[in-house]
Amino acid sequence: MPPLSAVKEAKVSMTYLLGLTGGIATGKSTVAAAFKNAGYPVVSADVIAREIVAPGQPALAKIVARFGEGVLLADGHLNRQALGKIVFADAQALADLNAIDRPYLRQAILAALAEAKASGKAIVVGEIPLLFESHFEAVFDGVAVVTLPPHLQLARLMARDGLDAAAARQRINAQMPLAEKIAKADFLLDNSQGPTVRQQQVDALIAHLTR
Repeated sequence: MPPLSAVKEAKVSMTYLLGLTGGIATGKSTVAAAFKNAGYPVVSADVIAREIVAPGQPALAKIVARFGEGVLLADGHLNRQALGKIVFADAQALADLNAIDRPYLRQAILAALAEAKASGKAIVVGEIPLLFESHFEAVFDGVAVVTLPPHLQLARLMARDGLDAAAARQRINAQMPLAEKIAKADFLLDNSQGPTVRQQQVDALIAHLTR
């Protein structure tokens, strides 16, 4: 059964830029890995987000100026766990962090997408957790959303990050509701049916975009 919903016909171009997003812990990185294993470049916003807050980078200096030295590890790297406890419990703090990060993140992602597109591959994937929240959809030819039932999403997040239910819900609620992302999607990938079905859906989407 095809995984596509509200299908947007692939644009006629050498490279199809596919945005990949979903809720936290829905399995975006696993889906992205399937595209990468199929030979298509993947630009990961999470990887870039770590690069732009490395020691010596201007974004890190601004984060420390806003949140204090307590968000740093002893070696000068960002203590993401300490920062997360602050921003996911305070909407204004999260907004302040996003205001610092997003200009640097957007510039770096656009540069990485341009470099990947220069490879000439038929598909380039941009894995961006906050794609809609950051208004990135216009950059892509289409957007695929990875879906998961709420109870599975919560359980996976708790297990993955070692969080209790309250802390996990804070992180889920800090993002756009998954239902809204689904409504905005061009393609849907249901990650609740196991690896075999997930791979079949990725293969079907690749076939659709490259036909």
